[in-house]
Amino acid sequence: MRSVRLIILNSIVLLYTITTFSQELASFDIKEQYTKQEVDIVMRDGVKLHTTIYTPKDTSKKHPILMQRTPYSSRPYGENQFPSKIGPNEFLMKEGNIIVYQDVRGRWMSEGVYDNMRAYIPNKTDKQFDEASDTYDTIDWLVKNVANNNGKVGIWGISYPGFYATYSLLDSHPALKAVSPQACIGDFFFDDFHHNGAYLLSYWRVTPLFGLEKTKPTSEPWYKFAELPTEDQYQFFLDAGPLTNLDTYYKEDNVFWTQLKEHPNYDDFWKKRGIIQHLKDVKPAVMVVGGLFDAEDLYGPFETYENIENKSENYNIMVFGPWSHGDWARTKKRQAIGNVYFGDDISLNYQKNIETPFFNHFLKGEANGKTGLPEIQIFDTGKKEWNSYEIWPPKNVKKKTFYLSDNEVLSDKNKEGFSEFISDPKKPVPYSEDIKMVFTPRKYMTDDQRFAARRPDVLVFETPILTEDMTLSGEVLAKLKVATTGTDADWIVKLIDVYPNDAKDTEETQAYLKMANYHMMVRSEVMRGRFRNNFSKPEPFIANQKTDVNIKLQDIHHTFKKGHKIQVQVQSTWFPFIDLNPQKYVPNIFKADASDFKKQTHKVYYDSVIEVSILNN
Repeated sequence: MRSVRLIILNSIVLLYTITTFSQELASFDIKEQYTKQEVDIVMRDGVKLHTTIYTPKDTSKKHPILMQRTPYSSRPYGENQFPSKIGPNEFLMKEGNIIVYQDVRGRWMSEGVYDNMRAYIPNKTDKQFDEASDTYDTIDWLVKNVANNNGKVGIWGISYPGFYATYSLLDSHPALKAVSPQACIGDFFFDDFHHNGAYLLSYWRVTPLFGLEKTKPTSEPWYKFAELPTEDQYQFFLDAGPLTNLDTYYKEDNVFWTQLKEHPNYDDFWKKRGIIQHLKDVKPAVMVVGGLFDAEDLYGPFETYENIENKSENYNIMVFGPWSHGDWARTKKRQAIGNVYFGDDISLNYQKNIETPFFNHFLKGEANGKTGLPEIQIFDTGKKEWNSYEIWPPKNVKKKTFYLSDNEVLSDKNKEGFSEFISDPKKPVPYSEDIKMVFTPRKYMTDDQRFAARRPDVLVFETPILTEDMTLSGEVLAKLKVATTGTDADWIVKLIDVYPNDAKDTEETQAYLKMANYHMMVRSEVMRGRFRNNFSKPEPFIANQKTDVNIKLQDIHHTFKKGHKIQVQVQSTWFPFIDLNPQKYVPNIFKADASDFKKQTHKVYYDSVIEVSILNN
């Protein structure tokens, strides 16, 4: 009874705090509380980077600097133009910090040439530059020239700005004390535009944003997106055919499109753009933040935390919530991904009780590492509650193996035999039932998978109804044994939570759906088969020969509850989330002809397994 009363009391306190704070924010005028300054900071090679500085008018105390470096513009431009919000969150904005935004090299009002995911240069000499040196030079100028700063700097960023936040950890300035890379890209061959060598066709529309270069500083967009003839993305890409036909929309001036086409493998071009391999001997405190349903950058945050943890002695923590890309920076009351509702005020609670204390401790407080925050804070997306751990994965986990067995069973026992299906590039499996045209996908990460389970080109394996809760925590590894009548194929594995027949709808449930028997996708991943042994050295399959294909699905923390079932789906198309594999080996799929695309029969053998880690509560 005492615990119930405590939960109720905490809920009332949180509700009161949020309501009061929302009322205060409604009357908060940035222009009344801050002064704005726009400067061009000179880098070591002479290039000027446009920087916007918001300084509290309260001069009774010195303030730390919180900075974001971005390729997406530090708008609004003009010293009399103010946004509605500044800083990582509204709490940090309201309490007073010096907030700085900078257009990175080659973007918007900054000079120089933009390089998408610019490679890091260790041991730079003279006027050599990269994003680490640009960050260093900027911080050096800020602490020496911005009035009333306390000499301490924090950096945050989400998505691409998250990559720049990670970059600041390399050759870091002594004044840089706290960094929060959020939804940060770790390696460009495994985040955003590629997943295990498969090209994410669903991102094709945003290519101009990164591929078209400007010639001078500008406050207006110099790029434009392709105008497409339909809102049905599945049909558009199916009608378009091979990737070569998309050259109609993007010409040679789209540098990034050319780079994608010319570098289909994990060669030096991509390797140099990875940042996680450089994360060693990190000095600033770090808080890595990610969304467990982030369709854009899920690989990066896990890898960033892990690499820092293994190669540095600094303060390093990780936060993963039930969010899609950047949800934690928003303040929506009900947190949901697609049809799945997770709870109220989850993002606002994170901002108030996690993000704000982290930065305040290292920029305003004792900075001794005693933040009161746990090493790992991660949301159980099945039980819909936060959990804390000392390490990741948690200590008390044990490995379990599920076999993909006959009669569509996910079994504890190995059997002989196989299941097979015909994969037809002319009728690929959709990644979503929704008819839409999106720049980047989000909702599909928890989408109902019944439509896929009922297709003949999707294999289904599931457990009996669970008689007790089962929490999967950490990595999910699919070890497939497969064969194909062709010489190439993609392999997609999806881990699914099958709801009971009496599951109730919520206000998020789409009108044509019911949550009864809902097939919630918990985790999914693709492996382009040619890269099964080496991402740098693609190789064909030998037709009809049994072959190993291992697929690492990103980490999860999900309780499959009593009365639910665990399901695994295996398929070879996932359209148009990823591009179509011809299923006939060609050196470069970006240059494949229509005649290269072939219908093939694929087999999945029953000694294929799914390896998981089960948490012992």
